[in-house]
Amino acid sequence: MTVTRTICLGFMAVIAIGAILLMLPFSIAAGTWGDFTTALFTSTSAVCVTGLVVVDTGTYFSFVGQVFITLLVQIGGLGYMTATTFLLLILGRRFGLREKMAIQQSLDRRGMSGVVSLVQSIIAVTLIFELAGAILMIPVFAPQYGISRALWLSVFHSVSAFNNAGFGLFPDNFISYATSIPINLIIPLLIIFGGIGYQVIMEMYLWLRDRFMRSQERVVLSLNFKIAIRTTLFLLIAGTIALLWVEYANPETLGTFTLGEKILLAWFQAVVPRTAGFNSLDYGKMSDAGLFLTIVLMFIGASPGGTGGGIKTTTLRVLSSSTATVLQGKEEVICYQRQIPMSLVIKAIAVVFGSIITVAISTTLIAISDPDVGFIRILFESVSAFATVGLSTGITAGLSTFSKLVLILTMYVGRVGVLLLMSALLGDPKPTKINYPEENLLVG
Repeated sequence: MTVTRTICLGFMAVIAIGAILLMLPFSIAAGTWGDFTTALFTSTSAVCVTGLVVVDTGTYFSFVGQVFITLLVQIGGLGYMTATTFLLLILGRRFGLREKMAIQQSLDRRGMSGVVSLVQSIIAVTLIFELAGAILMIPVFAPQYGISRALWLSVFHSVSAFNNAGFGLFPDNFISYATSIPINLIIPLLIIFGGIGYQVIMEMYLWLRDRFMRSQERVVLSLNFKIAIRTTLFLLIAGTIALLWVEYANPETLGTFTLGEKILLAWFQAVVPRTAGFNSLDYGKMSDAGLFLTIVLMFIGASPGGTGGGIKTTTLRVLSSSTATVLQGKEEVICYQRQIPMSLVIKAIAVVFGSIITVAISTTLIAISDPDVGFIRILFESVSAFATVGLSTGITAGLSTFSKLVLILTMYVGRVGVLLLMSALLGDPKPTKINYPEENLLVG
């Protein structure tokens, strides 16, 4: 039982327990036993913080069922090992080397020093952001639903947004709040901070603290911070402009709104592919160009260490810097005056290649099982599942049982990670002292 297998099986166990809980009569609004496929799909979507649904969450599940979904989203957003560590901390258990190795690998950290304190910081940051989001959204929902209902709506959507899950309790998601300025600010900010990574948030906090306290010793921002922040800002700005451009005259999406409302809607739709599947427009009515742009944004996803999926912003930057290195005729990959190790370049290539293969297999299997569905919609659904986004053009509920099982596996692979899953299946790599002769071949 290797560390990677522990993590992968841990996610499976949480999904299985969640599916059982969501099948129970008191989890269903009608008070009857739930359908197994629906429960399994919803549990996987919650634990994998995806947000794809085959039923309306707000009407199909009871309040208890919605609480279970919230807990599953929280566990999935934190990560299996982080959630387990937090539970062990509450119980007062001490950590051995194996537990620290598992936490270190799940959080993708280089060393094992300070992993327990890091978990405590992650829990604190999560609670602060979710609590702040819930408090800010109460005035938005209270006039229509009353204080008690508004409180639950705010908590549910705050947890869902910060964990980049995309689960909503409204039948039309946030289409009814498409022009609400508070919703278009609070939800995107929760998504951005949740997906940008805990390490980046902590560095940002320390940097701001030193500036305000006028400390003599200034925090030196890491390369990960610079890449995550700048790539995220670029994708948000470029995504907003691109979606505004391709959907500007579409009467089914942005065409009927004022210029200010169009910018607001384009901003929201540029943020949610980062990977939280909320929507304030009907993606089923979006143009093919708009869908393809969203697919690209979803595939890139969030940043490492956050609650989002995708290949990650750092992977994109490493590959783009590698391409620039080749075009410039250099041999070292340089980014912000720092040399990127070749092992990271190889890892980035493996992540992208494995991700493309996973999406290609998922899309092909669904296309075979549901040939009547358009290709762009199937590709959209597959990328949304793999990148744990949750956006949909409305085809999820109508897919065959086989296609739903394919999406379940795709969500699982996307959440645990292609490389981590392959490592769990193949076992830890064995060192070798053999060096093979080098030989060139034609590429490109």
